[in-house]
Parts: sequence; C-alpha cells; structure tokens
Amino acid sequence: MGIVRKRKERAVITGLLLAVVVMAFVCLFVGSSGMSIADALAALGKTGSRANIRIIWKIRIPRILAAVVAGAGLSVSGLVMQTTLNNAMASPSTLGVSNAAVFGANLAIIGFSGGYLATGNNLSNFALGANPYATSLLAFAFSAASILLILALCRLRSFSPNVVVLSGIAIGAVWNAATTVLQFYATDVGLSAAVVWSFGDLGRATYQTDGIMLCVVAAGVIFFLLEAWKFNALLSGEATAKTMGIDVDRLRFASMLLSSLITAVCVSFLGIIGFVGIICPHVTKRLLGQDHRVTIPVSVLSGSLLLLFADTLSRCLGNGSALPVGAITSLLGAPFFLAILFSRKENRRC
Repeated sequence: MGIVRKRKERAVITGLLLAVVVMAFVCLFVGSSGMSIADALAALGKTGSRANIRIIWKIRIPRILAAVVAGAGLSVSGLVMQTTLNNAMASPSTLGVSNAAVFGANLAIIGFSGGYLATGNNLSNFALGANPYATSLLAFAFSAASILLILALCRLRSFSPNVVVLSGIAIGAVWNAATTVLQFYATDVGLSAAVVWSFGDLGRATYQTDGIMLCVVAAGVIFFLLEAWKFNALLSGEATAKTMGIDVDRLRFASMLLSSLITAVCVSFLGIIGFVGIICPHVTKRLLGQDHRVTIPVSVLSGSLLLLFADTLSRCLGNGSALPVGAITSLLGAPFFLAILFSRKENRRC
C-alpha cells in the first residue's frame, strides 16, 4: 500500500511539473500583438523583429515568471495557514494582509501621486508623479505592520487559532474602512488609479520584482519543507505535538509570519489575487492527503499552474487587453471550491 501511495505521489508531482512547463509555453504564445507561434519562437531565440523580441523578453517572460512564483507563494501560504490555524477557510486574505496592502497602495497613489496633495485632476501630472515602486513599498510596509500587530495581539492570548482569525477579520475591517475614507477624498484620477491597482495584474511584473518575490517565496518554501514533520504532528492536535517536543506557539508564530510576508510581497507588486490560497491547498489535500512532505511541493506546483492558466485565460477573453487575473482566479475557484465543500466526502470530513 505504501509503495502504491508513493508511486501516486510521484506521478502527481511529475504530472503537475510537466503541466506547469506546458502551460508556461502556452502562455508565452498568447497575447494581443497577433504574433504567430513561429514569430514568438524566433523572438525567444532573439532572432526576430525588435518589437517581437521586446514583447517576449520584456513583457511575456516576466509575466510568466510572476505567475509561477506568486501562484506558488500564495498557494503554499494558504496551506500552511490552514494547518497552523486548524481552519479549512484560512487563507492569505484571512489576516487582513491584502486589505492592509490596498490601504498602503491607496495612500501612495491618492495621497502622494494621483490625489489632491500632488496632481489634482490632471492625468498627465499623475503619469509623471506616480512611482510604482513607492506604491509597492508602501503597500508592503502596511501589510507587514498589520501582520506584526495581529501576531502581537495573539501573543496576549497564547496564540489561540481562533484569536488569530478573529483578529485578522477585525484588523482587515479597519483597513477597509480607512481605504474607503481615503478614496472618498480622492480626485477622479487618483481614485481610478487606486482602483486599477487593486486589480490583480501580472502585466506590471518585471525581472526585478520577480527576483524579489522568488527570494521570499523560495525561503518560505524551504522553511516549510524543513518543518513539514512538525506540521504533520500538529494535525494530531496541539497536545500531541507538544508531547513530541514541538513548541507549538513558536511554530505557529514563525509560520504565520512567513506566510503573511510571502503574501504581502506578492500583493504589493501584483495587486489582489484571490482564491489561490484556498482552492489549491484543498485540491491538494483531497488528492494526496495531509502529509506536508508531499502537499507542500504539490501546493507550490498547483498554485503556479492555476495562476498560469488564469493569466492565459484572461488574455484570451480580454479582446485586446488582459482582464484582471484576480477576477479570473475567483471566477474559476469559487464554483470549484463550492463543489468540493458540498461534496459528500468533504461533508463527512467536516
């Protein structure tokens, strides 16, 4: 039985890895430029026209890398959050990380680039004053501050999982309210720019942002893999984990902090991309069970595959422009998640 299970696990991991590679190549050939597959291959080898080479190497490849890295990070973060909080509905958005990022970005855009403090209603002035890196930096700063605030509050109650979730909901509501007030005083240009930023958009990715996300996500995945046996022990309950010498509070604190930082980095560069952190871990656990030595790499691959597929679909449906990839992931994930939630097998588990 163990041999059969290991074969299944290897087959799933190999299949997902091949699917990610194939989907990445498909994504490379999809776009609004009308470039043929032959032209795209030529541009990939840097032998085509200068315009095609620029499209492939400056736009599409950074976008594909962003989908792979961000999808992996959001998915594995959701898996770890669900385990450490013992809550099947936990995800990167549960702790209000995304809400804090939206407020930080709105503050940068409305207050310092596209709002009443800088440019008025002149669109050209906004284009000159906007700084995407400053926006991302402020979005990350508020996300990190929100994480630290929630974790500090939870330390007062011995890090109860319920306290973490409820604190996240409460702090997230505060960030939403603050964002609403900020947008109320925004100019038309500033408000439009802030709303557009909140859309999950892989098109704003660059090699620099991809590199930053890769470093954070890779560090997180390595840490989670090293602690996989502790996550497995935690599934049997806190008491059981403590009898095995595991400091549950410290594990939960480190895991939640790193998961939230991964989410904060991805959201600050790409905007809000929902549902990846919920649907992929659930599909992974249904396919292969709860062993984190397997579910962590499978969650990484499934998250990358989902975001690549969503990005390809967004460009196919955009009629000349890509739809927000965050909307696509929600449209794909919500019905699928409801089907899992209300299936007989899932009901028995609940």
